[in-house]
Amino acid sequence: MTTPAAPRHPLASFFRGVGDLGRGFAFWGRLPGAMALGLIPAAIVGALLLGGIITLAVFLGDIVTALTGFADAWSDFFAGIVRFGIGAAILGGAIVLAVVSFTALTLLVGDPFYERIWRSVEGHLGDAPPESDYGFWRSVGDSIGLILRGLVAAVVAGLIGLIPLVGTALGAVVAAFLTGWLLADELTSRALVARGLDAAARRALRKGNRARVLGFGVATQLCFLVPLGAVLAMPAAVAGSTVLARTLLDASAAVGHTDPSTAPAGRRNGA
Repeated sequence: MTTPAAPRHPLASFFRGVGDLGRGFAFWGRLPGAMALGLIPAAIVGALLLGGIITLAVFLGDIVTALTGFADAWSDFFAGIVRFGIGAAILGGAIVLAVVSFTALTLLVGDPFYERIWRSVEGHLGDAPPESDYGFWRSVGDSIGLILRGLVAAVVAGLIGLIPLVGTALGAVVAAFLTGWLLADELTSRALVARGLDAAARRALRKGNRARVLGFGVATQLCFLVPLGAVLAMPAAVAGSTVLARTLLDASAAVGHTDPSTAPAGRRNGA
């Protein structure tokens, strides 16, 4: 009887999740053709969302002024603090929503491209799941669900951003973790659905490996915040999420939490 390995420290698991994204970037050298195709939808959606953020930033002062008429009679110091906080909350919330919307819209628009990346990565790693039609309407439903959850995350981050003094920094941290979880949730879904896991099983698998899933998601989200990072990182995120999903299934099967027949054999995913 094999003794299960001791649980990893959450911080170590978090950085292993970051490493899963790095393994996704490594596929630029292994599958350059498929990865390059993933740049097309990411560039289109990224340009549209960036234009929206820039437009918001240009008119942010006017928007904040219109929303804070109640502070006109206050001293410049206190009115400035309140207006800065509200402005930061609006812009921060919009960025959070844009990051989540970017993933949802890019996966929807570029479904054939990312299907090819996912299938190529599965074939490269071996033990690919049977052919399965993820389906256009499933993609639409997933995208809408992700955007709605992203809206909730944006509102939460925005409200936290209103806290005096520490709100901006605290809101940014909360936004990174909330958005990271949502990104990892969405990106790993294809590989898990293809292996027959329903929503409840996928949720349980991710919660059982929360630190590693967060590490992958937060690293992906931070890459998306770098100029042009979202475009360049999206194909790597799809590849890395495939590696992550296979790793979680392997680990779960090893301790008897998942039917081993649904998990890839061996440890060929580099975990």
